[in-house]
Amino acid sequence: MKNKKSKNSVIYSTNPNFKFEDEEKQNKKHAPKNQELKLYKQRYKGGKVAIVIEDFIGSKHDLKNLANVLKSKCGVGGSAKDGKIIIQGDIREKIMNILEKEGYGYKRIGG
Repeated sequence: MKNKKSKNSVIYSTNPNFKFEDEEKQNKKHAPKNQELKLYKQRYKGGKVAIVIEDFIGSKHDLKNLANVLKSKCGVGGSAKDGKIIIQGDIREKIMNILEKEGYGYKRIGG
């Protein structure tokens, strides 16, 4: 039987400041200016276009907050899951302007 390292392998710790490695990564708050978000256009069935934003560093809550800001300022639908934000419509320039005003670093990928 292989011994796997996981959160569940620690039963008790006498260190009052003990944190799991995953928790430390999730709890780190990265300033928007330190982020390098990647934006690209993706086509779906039926010819629909969406803008995908990847490489967000932060909690799921922060990801959803950024998605809500983008959706409300653009007046479109979208979603935030699996570390990606998907915004409906071909509005990459508008999204880049909003990200710039919010202080996020970004990189345009593709045509």
